[in-house]
Amino acid sequence: MSIARRHLFLATPMLALAPGLALAQGSNAADPRLGERSAGRADAPVTVIEYFSLTCSHCAAFHNQTWPQVKSRLVEAGKLRLVWRDFPLDQLALAAAVVARSLPAERYEGFVSALFTSQDRWAFARGADNIGEIAKVAALAGMSRAQVDAALADQALQRGILEMRMKGQQEHQVSSTPTFVFNGRPSPGSLTYERFAELAGVSGS
Repeated sequence: MSIARRHLFLATPMLALAPGLALAQGSNAADPRLGERSAGRADAPVTVIEYFSLTCSHCAAFHNQTWPQVKSRLVEAGKLRLVWRDFPLDQLALAAAVVARSLPAERYEGFVSALFTSQDRWAFARGADNIGEIAKVAALAGMSRAQVDAALADQALQRGILEMRMKGQQEHQVSSTPTFVFNGRPSPGSLTYERFAELAGVSGS
């Protein structure tokens, strides 16, 4: 199935993108699929939040080029924890986020990384079967096509992801992706490893 791109507006009218959905604040808490997705020790001295969209080419550039260095030199060294928060920019990004959140938490990072690596194929290829391509990646993570379709039909999960986006706008003034939050201060745009480490206030040499 090919999904027509429609922009998710930066205010409440973005709900027009997901017909029939109405936000219910606080509904995320009871759904483990909407729990925190992160990499790094819970007691790491520095926590950085990343708001991202799976159809954002700048987000893909960060994850494909910079994230491997951040992970090996900072996260795995116990210096930093990265928390991922969904900020879908369009309907296709929302669909991909729904599938990602439906996987077990331990498979989340690998699936998201695989989607970013193959973004040109499933998100931007002309005439692509967008959902079919996402389902192929999900199959490698152990998710059947029937499970993918069931996830995509789950309006509660869609609502929760849109609430996460709204919270990012309200709490951190996020208006573009990627946006990183360092010590409460948002920094939009893809970052080099050196700039990321500088803003995080950590040494990764």
